[in-house]
Amino acid sequence: MSISIAIIAHNEEKNLPRALESAVWADEIILVDCGSTDGTAAAAENFKVRFFSRPNSTAVYINKQFAIDQAASDWIFILDADEEIPPELREEIKEVTSSPYGAAAFKMPRRNFYFGRWLKHGGKYPDTQLRLFRRGKARFLPLPVHERLEVDGETSRLSRPLNHYPCAVMEDVLRKRAFYGEALAKSYALKGKSRLLILLRPFNCFFVNYLLKMGFLDGTQGLKTALMDFRTVMASAVLYIKKGRNL
Repeated sequence: MSISIAIIAHNEEKNLPRALESAVWADEIILVDCGSTDGTAAAAENFKVRFFSRPNSTAVYINKQFAIDQAASDWIFILDADEEIPPELREEIKEVTSSPYGAAAFKMPRRNFYFGRWLKHGGKYPDTQLRLFRRGKARFLPLPVHERLEVDGETSRLSRPLNHYPCAVMEDVLRKRAFYGEALAKSYALKGKSRLLILLRPFNCFFVNYLLKMGFLDGTQGLKTALMDFRTVMASAVLYIKKGRNL
């Protein structure tokens, strides 16, 4: 059975080589550059990829669906530009995709590396992701944020984790805060959420992740991550309160 790995990237010149290096074993790599203004395209030149260029969009599912629509293999794996498929997961993927029978899609745990540490708490692990599916058996739902695949058939689980490196430097933190803050605000506007309830969301987010989900057990990195998520949700709340349905 053949495997395509589909990646979209926006200003990911630093992360992209790691992701592509972890994907070179696949039968094909689909790379969609989403309006990058840095060296993302140049970073892919040393790898064998099918390259496409598209405008960037806060509705991430649009470009991810475009990427999987280009794939020609029996199986498709969705990989973000700031992620990495470690060897153990690669071998598990090869094993489960070697049979024409079985599940239509697979979920897997994801490890998150924040501020120099793999987090184990605060909702950052196992952080289950659905990324592997038979071609034609899954499509992205049209959601403005937290894109999700809808699967036609049985979904099973892999045991080996995917690696995620979301915030290597402060520039990454600020860029992603702006992007996801806007995307969240647009989702609130579409749903017509109460401004008061939205204003409370950042505090609820911090309480749940840092206390209920025990992010404090990850030490300083756990606190920094909880505060980072708090600021992202707060940015979305402020934007929504300012603009409301005009977003």
